[in-house]
Parts: sequence; structure tokens; C-alpha cells
Amino acid sequence: MHHNVRYNCRVLFLNRKILLIRPKMLMANHGIYREMRWFSPWSRLRQVEEYFLPRMIQGVTGQDTVPFGDCVLSTKDTCIGTEICAELWNPNSPHIQMGLDGVEIFTNSSASHHELRKADQRVNLIKSATTKSGGIYLYANQRGCDGDRVYYDGCAMVVINGDVVAHGAQFSLDDVEVITATLDLEDVRSYRGELCQPHMEGEHKSCHRIKVDFSLSSPNDIYLPTHQPIQWHFHTPEEEISLGPACWLWDYLRRSGQGGFLLPLSGGVDSSSTACIVHCMCVLLCQAVNDGSE
Repeated sequence: MHHNVRYNCRVLFLNRKILLIRPKMLMANHGIYREMRWFSPWSRLRQVEEYFLPRMIQGVTGQDTVPFGDCVLSTKDTCIGTEICAELWNPNSPHIQMGLDGVEIFTNSSASHHELRKADQRVNLIKSATTKSGGIYLYANQRGCDGDRVYYDGCAMVVINGDVVAHGAQFSLDDVEVITATLDLEDVRSYRGELCQPHMEGEHKSCHRIKVDFSLSSPNDIYLPTHQPIQWHFHTPEEEISLGPACWLWDYLRRSGQGGFLLPLSGGVDSSSTACIVHCMCVLLCQAVNDGSE
């Protein structure tokens, strides 16, 4: 709540301190999403205000106020901006102006649910975002079932200058998956210098930068080998149809605390298809057990 208005926000921390609170600017209000029912979009582009922290938070962080608004972080070695979920899918995505203003790393914390062939769209959007103006894109997505009728299918990835260099699984029974990549910021700078230089000199309102006494790299990092582009092998539509609902079934069962499912069989196509999906869930579960998952 900022000035008695409710925003959907991302909070960035470093060493028990809040660096900034970034409210969402472009809302998801179609399909299964009704964000405008609960939140207001932040409409003050490139503007930052003071947010007065609640007393219980002040006691933890030792801060009275923190920046709130559309801004980016400037570390000692790079500049980091953020998008939130559906902003990536918008024709006026924040990464466009941030890239033109020299932001080198874009981060996106997302809650994008599974739809047939949607993973291909996500990958193409992020590759396109970094192909046009260069940069590194770090994409994280929710995974699992939150008790609703939809399943969130992960697909975390790291992309640089249009190339995927690391990605997570689309369907998995793991609660959390962390992917990492070693990249060279000079690759971003040389890419922009060669392909994007004439377009990055236009008139636009600069991003408000918050200086952070922190580095993502160290002098010894120049000896580290960087990750090379990899090919993303997408599941077939038939695999998606079985794996998505199978993962949803397991997550729903685990969260509900129940002992299992009752599967009535009439012999028709509906119950037969359901039985196949339940079988797929059991296969995934046995694989996870064999792999040592507790």
C-alpha cells in the first residue's frame, strides 16, 4: 500500500536491506487473470517516490524509507533493471527503454501458467528482447499448482544477446530449481556497440538509478570460461498434454495432504485419458524417487 493505493510489487534486497520497491506498471487482465480487480498499475514512468516502511520492517532493516517506483540499480560493474511477469508480453515492454538507456541485465519474476506451446512463445519473446538491443535476461517463473485449476511450468532461463545459455525444466516435481550461468558483460557492450549504437543515442527520459555499493563480478572472474549458447528442445504437444496435468495432479495431491486419488473407470475415452495422465504422474514420481528426491 503506497498512499493508500494497492500495488503488485517486486522488492529487491541486499544483505538485509531493501534496495527498492518496484511496482508493476502493466497489468495482466485477460484470460484467467484479473489483476485490475485487486491492484492499480504504477503509471508514473521514470518517477520514484519515498515509501515509508512499516515499523515492524524498520526494526529489521534499520531503514525508515526506501525508493518506490520505476527505477533501476547501478552496481559498481553494471546496471540492472526489472520487469514483472506480463510486462514482457506487452508491446511497450519496460526492457525496451531500459536497454536504450544502457541497462545491461534485465530480470523478470513471473507467474506464467502452462498452456499448450506457450513455452515456445516465452523463449521467442526473451530471445527477441535481447536480440534487438543486446543484454542479459534472467527469467524466473513459478512452478507447481497453487490450489487453483492452473499449473505453472517453470522454464527459467538465462539469455544473452538472443542466445539461450542455460534453462530449467518445463515439467518437474522439484519445488525449486536454480540455474546459473557465467557470462561476460563485455559481450553485451561489444554487441551494442556494433549493432545498436545509432539507436541508443536518441532522446528519451533516463531511468532513475539507485547506486549500490556492490559488484556482481570480481577481478579474478576474467579467467572463468563463459557459458555457450545451447539449443532448447521443446516437448511435443502430446508430451505437454500428459506431463502438464500429471505434474498438476501430484502437486495438488501433495498440498492437499491426502493419501491418493480415486479413479473410476467407465471404459470411455474420458476415463481412459485420465488413467493415462495418472499413469504419467506415477512414472514421474517413481523417477523422482529413483533420483534420490526426498
